[in-house]
Amino acid sequence: MLSRIAESMFWIGRYVERAEDTARILDVHTQLVLEDPAIDADATCRSLLAIMGVDAAPEQPAHIPLVMEQLAYDVTAPASIAAALAAARESARRARETLSTSMWEALNVTYHAIESGRFRALRPPTTFAWVRTRAATINGIADATMTRDEGWQFLMLGRCLERADMTSRLVATATVAGNSGSPWTSTLRACGAHEAFLRTYKGLETERGAAEFLLLDRLFPRSVVFALDRAELALSNLESGGARSGFQNEAQRLIGRTRAELEYRNLTDVMAELPDEMERLQATCAAATEAISRRFFAGSEATEWLGVRS
Repeated sequence: MLSRIAESMFWIGRYVERAEDTARILDVHTQLVLEDPAIDADATCRSLLAIMGVDAAPEQPAHIPLVMEQLAYDVTAPASIAAALAAARESARRARETLSTSMWEALNVTYHAIESGRFRALRPPTTFAWVRTRAATINGIADATMTRDEGWQFLMLGRCLERADMTSRLVATATVAGNSGSPWTSTLRACGAHEAFLRTYKGLETERGAAEFLLLDRLFPRSVVFALDRAELALSNLESGGARSGFQNEAQRLIGRTRAELEYRNLTDVMAELPDEMERLQATCAAATEAISRRFFAGSEATEWLGVRS
């Protein structure tokens, strides 16, 4: 496969996942700020912007409208939903001959809602529901219409790597929220994981159990371990022949080591250093992306994006 097409497929997967998960993160935080008057809105909004790699000016008050502008509506802001969906459509345009007509149309319709201003006219929580629906439509069409060839593997690799990164950010938002309300319940709901979690843990809801489910569950598709495992599998499928010892693919080594360390490390130790652990996971995802670019791609289609907090 041409490196140009491979890179486009990889970034379509990443950008669509990034837009959806940013909407999920915003949904958690805006609900917490709006529903709990005891929360320090300025500190919470600054923490959210920092988690998403955006620096808020110290002299400028941080509030929900600023967060929505920087992380949702502003197409020129690198971390925003609008920028991610616009970049996904641009990557799709470069790989037009590889995509099915229905997938191209789904991405194009989504982009034109942003370009026309209809997306900006939405208000939360309608904004978040719309983004989740569009992402589900795009991913569902891809699943139903694409052959499982190299293009599909790159799409899945991008999607899973971004999902691991963004789930770590969702987990970080729960630690930032602290004792305000029930942040872990909100985080589980944002991941679409609350019902699956309750079934798995027989209705017993604890902070430790929620973190374990979102980080380590091998069966839930939005857990970090599940996403890293699927990213490893996609990389393995893309290599023509496996090495007899070690890994020739640096990205596969980075992802596999991080997954193994997370799975085999004591959960109590992970919980004690959860924000730092999530930052290290984001750094690994950024390093793996660089390794994938060196291994498979000739250029770079990525927009500016900070993989870890400043």
